[in-house]
Amino acid sequence: MDKTYTPKQMAQRLHVSTTTLRRYESLDLVPDVPRTSSNRRYYTAIHAQAFIALRSLIKGFELPIAYEVMSLLKKGRVEQALWKINLQQYNIQVEKQRVEEVMSLIHQTDFSMYRNIQVTDELKIGEVAVIAGVNPSAIRHWEKEGLIRAKRNPENGYRVFTSRELKKIIVLSSLRKTVFFIESMKQLLEALETHDLTTIERSFKVALQKLNEQLEKQMNGISEMMRYIQLCKIE
Repeated sequence: MDKTYTPKQMAQRLHVSTTTLRRYESLDLVPDVPRTSSNRRYYTAIHAQAFIALRSLIKGFELPIAYEVMSLLKKGRVEQALWKINLQQYNIQVEKQRVEEVMSLIHQTDFSMYRNIQVTDELKIGEVAVIAGVNPSAIRHWEKEGLIRAKRNPENGYRVFTSRELKKIIVLSSLRKTVFFIESMKQLLEALETHDLTTIERSFKVALQKLNEQLEKQMNGISEMMRYIQLCKIE
């Protein structure tokens, strides 16, 4: 007979609470839980692997992605779940390429062009948002935090940004997921102003290291997910 687990045993194995397990069940993220003749819930090997896969996916991907993937697998929509994961892998690759691109950018003394777009000292917020690949709301937030400064067009009062501020915004957009504290961001931008390339490069190396660590967690999550998929095929 296959090994079975009580809710308490499973919680201890995964180092979570039984409440957490019940939440995963209520969200329909794991196979339906059977009951004994005395109406007690119990888990099997496939439940154990489902929980392990879910916990691993949460570590490597954003929580909504992990939940959506496990929900799709529960419904038997394996290919759709795999493509969802594939998209996330593509996104982290793009992010890595962007960080490397901006590392090259900070060494440039001529910043009149960026990605074949003409850079001026009178850029509107919408233009800056498109060039930097961020929402205008993020730019307004950074301005409010004192990370960047906009001028005002005297004729219409609209915000305009110089090429120097655009470069700051591009750096912020590239490191916002790895440099979490505003004060750290301020120090980084001060280094950009003074051309302290050593400090800036150190920050980018940290960003790349965090992406490497995230990638490893993603691969671990994918590995556990594939074990779960294989078990589902056997069942």
